[in-house]
Amino acid sequence: MSVFTKIISGEIPSYKITENENFIAFLDVFPLVKGHVLVVPKIEVDKLFDLPEKYLSEMLLFAQPIAKSIEKSFDCKRCGISVVGIEVPHAHMHLVPINSANDLNFTQPKIKVENEEMKSIQELIIGNL
Repeated sequence: MSVFTKIISGEIPSYKITENENFIAFLDVFPLVKGHVLVVPKIEVDKLFDLPEKYLSEMLLFAQPIAKSIEKSFDCKRCGISVVGIEVPHAHMHLVPINSANDLNFTQPKIKVENEEMKSIQELIIGNL
């Protein structure tokens, strides 16, 4: 069982943005920048391209309003998207407010965001959905 499956089941708390029957979106607790959101299918599949076609095609549609909310919520040129999938063996995509391609560089150090600020970021993104 992946850490994401534990978040989906409620065993591990998260800063949830939204969910539907197939997907959940929540703040990354080890973000590249403030506003970094993970979009995760509710079925446990390791690699993105091993997802059933239905999930693969619906994932971007689920992410679209979240990405638009991120762009409204943060001073950024756009919401970047990345699929890395190395750290957690559960398909997922990253939605990250970016101003340059380097903002999606996952080799750079992650930032630390305190609990109260995470809650504020969560409320801001949800408020702009």
